[in-house]
This record gives sequence, C-alpha cells and structure tokens, in this order.
Amino acid sequence: MGLLDILLGRTKPVAPDLDQLFALPSAAVTLEAAAGFTPTGRGAVCFATVEGGAFEQTHREVQALLDADAERTGPPVELTQDSYGYSWLVSHRAPDELSALVNDLHAVNSAMEVNGFGPQLLCSLAGFEDDGGRRLALVYLYKRGTFFPFAPLAGDGQRRDSSLELQVKSMLGNDLRIEQDLSRWFPVWGAPGL
Repeated sequence: MGLLDILLGRTKPVAPDLDQLFALPSAAVTLEAAAGFTPTGRGAVCFATVEGGAFEQTHREVQALLDADAERTGPPVELTQDSYGYSWLVSHRAPDELSALVNDLHAVNSAMEVNGFGPQLLCSLAGFEDDGGRRLALVYLYKRGTFFPFAPLAGDGQRRDSSLELQVKSMLGNDLRIEQDLSRWFPVWGAPGL
C-alpha cells in the first residue's frame, strides 16, 4: 500500500484465509457448552453463479470429489439456487461429523479459488440448533476472512434474533475471527445449509 492509498483512505482487501474454517469444531464445543447449540450436520458454500464451460467443469469436479466420499452418510452434495440468484453447494453430514463438514466446505472453497473463481465466492456457513428449535448459522465471509453469527427467528417474516447473535459474538471471540463491523453481518435468508 502506497502513500497515496493511505491519503485517499483506500485499504488493501484482506486475503481470504480458508484455514479459519478449521476453527469451527472447537467453536462448536464452546457454543454447545455456553448456549446449548449443536451442529445440524448441514453446511453450504454460496457463490455468484457464473456461466461458461470452465465454471461448469469446476462445479462437476467439486461435486464428484465430495460425492465420492465413501464414509458419507445421508444425501449427497447438492447444488441449489436461492431466490436472489446465488448458487449454494450444500453438504449434508451426520450432526456429529462437523469436522467432515468443515472439510467439505474447505474443499469447495479451495477448488473454486484454485480454478480462478475466488472472486465469485461469497460465504460459507455451518448450521446449528438448540433444544428449543432455535436455528443459528456461523457464516464465514470469504472476502473478509471473518465469521459472524446469523440467527433467524422462527415464523413467516424475515426477522433475526440480534440479541442471540451478539451473545454468540461474545462467546466465540476466543475461538473464531469474528467480524467486528456489524454492518457486514448480512442476513442469509433462505440459505439452504441453515
């Protein structure tokens, strides 16, 4: 970063650190002990859809890699599209296989990045729920290298439990690199991995 960038207030973008995803299992232990949330076994990677043969080939390779896992229980990895036009590659694992789910999320992100589609990656998430049926996602922002909690409220409307999100932020501050700019805690309504 040069002097002109400093004077004009420009900042260098944070480089993605996909290894941050591997902190999720230890954060899950803290989350269960402090708030009673356990993994659902569902997670997803969100990316902007790209047209073209190279992207289709990358998608097929990633899906084949994850579906080839002989130890996978439950349905295979699936590709869905949300109402906003974003694509989600969703992985299903047993709730006690969070480490395997994290490996899936890391593999998808890495393959997209290696094949030149890093700019299309938006976020990854892992789903959690408590005994009362409250849902929570720990969302990894690819371009920021940070996490934030997203807690949608049950019901028809698109409302979130901001109080729970702030509690989770304080609980997991030692386990995950939490996004400090709350304006970047965007809702992921209808995320298929949640």
